[in-house]
Amino acid sequence: MAFRAGRKYRNYLYISDSKVDMLLPQVAPGFGRRRTGEIGVNAQVVAFRHTRESAPSDDRVRRLDAVVRGLEKRGDLGTPDQPQSFFRGRLSMRWGVLASGEDTSLVYFGGTTGRTVVGLGGSRAHTLGAAPDAEGAPALARSLLPSLLGGLQLNPHVRALLDQEDPELSPGGDAADLAAVYRGVEALLGPAQTVEFLAKRLLHGPHPDPAVDASVLLGSPLYVAQVD
Repeated sequence: MAFRAGRKYRNYLYISDSKVDMLLPQVAPGFGRRRTGEIGVNAQVVAFRHTRESAPSDDRVRRLDAVVRGLEKRGDLGTPDQPQSFFRGRLSMRWGVLASGEDTSLVYFGGTTGRTVVGLGGSRAHTLGAAPDAEGAPALARSLLPSLLGGLQLNPHVRALLDQEDPELSPGGDAADLAAVYRGVEALLGPAQTVEFLAKRLLHGPHPDPAVDASVLLGSPLYVAQVD
């Protein structure tokens, strides 16, 4: 799986401003710092002073790029097959809102590298062009692990598949959580798109089916972007 770092253009599908805002002062503390330069020329008749200030940028893409560069410098970026605290890659994925009744707060991306089943989940509000979340959305953001897993397991398609699993799987155990992740990937419909992404690792472990030689990985994306 190849990932082309530093692409000049991206068609962003999802950007989590909340994660970017949280990480920016930690990994790129100098970004957006006010800078003031003064040039003064004083003559008998002419005085010139030029002051330039650059305020912190509100450009979400520049802020995101600063976070990505900061994570790269710290060596915190892995791959889906070898994730670190964060991982990034390029993968064919299906995606959409995993609705549960009137709750449409969870957007989910799913695909596989051949070695790892990858699920990426977060709040639908971070999808570019999305309307605000409907009333009745969960109190916890969907990028948080308990809320994300809860949203997956409440989806009727995922729930039906999980109900067919080995009854000895503990509902609160890692095996059941990992099963929800890959069943969520299986529940996604529609055409696959090739996307680039960078995500925070939330859950990683062996496939719950011992007959399957693969891992399961759950992350919450900082961004997902469609590529050609």
